[in-house]
Amino acid sequence: MWLYRTSDKSSTPISLFEYQPTRAKENPRNFLKEFKGYLHSDGYEAYHSLPEGITVVGCFAHARRYYDEALKVIKQEERASSNAIVGYKYCNMLFNIEETFSEISAEERYKKRLELSKPILDAFLAWALKMQPITAPKSTLGKAIHYTLEQSKYLQHFLLDGRLELSNNLSERSIRDFVIGRGNWLFSKSQNGARSSATIYSIIQTLKENGIKPVPYLTHVFEEMPNIDFRENPNLLEKFMPWSEEIQNRFKITKKA
Repeated sequence: MWLYRTSDKSSTPISLFEYQPTRAKENPRNFLKEFKGYLHSDGYEAYHSLPEGITVVGCFAHARRYYDEALKVIKQEERASSNAIVGYKYCNMLFNIEETFSEISAEERYKKRLELSKPILDAFLAWALKMQPITAPKSTLGKAIHYTLEQSKYLQHFLLDGRLELSNNLSERSIRDFVIGRGNWLFSKSQNGARSSATIYSIIQTLKENGIKPVPYLTHVFEEMPNIDFRENPNLLEKFMPWSEEIQNRFKITKKA
């Protein structure tokens, strides 16, 4: 199951699930063939051979995870002086800086990242280069350093635009419900069923991203849409979108006081 979604800064949040029988690189290439812009992703190589006009932005959460795994195999009393903690702390410094940018504009964030984040990132990559020749490549730390350097081109891309994120965590949160639930259909083998599931997950997750109550919204859609001829007026479809003012007013989830 492939997931494509908008950023959290989009005025029309959308999550799209697409079933494909393989993890081949042709799948994202075909799906994104008309897309131009930035694409946040993990380090999977299929995202590194996409059509021209797409800039892949790497994920520091994945990079930090490798150093976290390296720390887990080190005795508790030795972690504070280990090389693994150095890489882990570099990642944490970048995330800590990002937390201070939450209330500023994209333009200000871009400038602040060049001022504050770039020196830390440069030091992190220089440290990884220094450590690589003296670290066993198959060790957990060696794998962490390898990931950092192999993905360095993409990890640096968050500096290009203040709208970009430091990690791909938003997509991971969007696909979490599917990952948790997939154990319930372990013996389901129909590809048509998988495609139907992708459609259903796309609708429900998009509703959640827009803060809409799924059951009353879907009831409204099933009752109203069959009576409308969208061929005569396709613009009417817009009023059924989860971000439309009418839908927001009628089905928005209200937080309890």
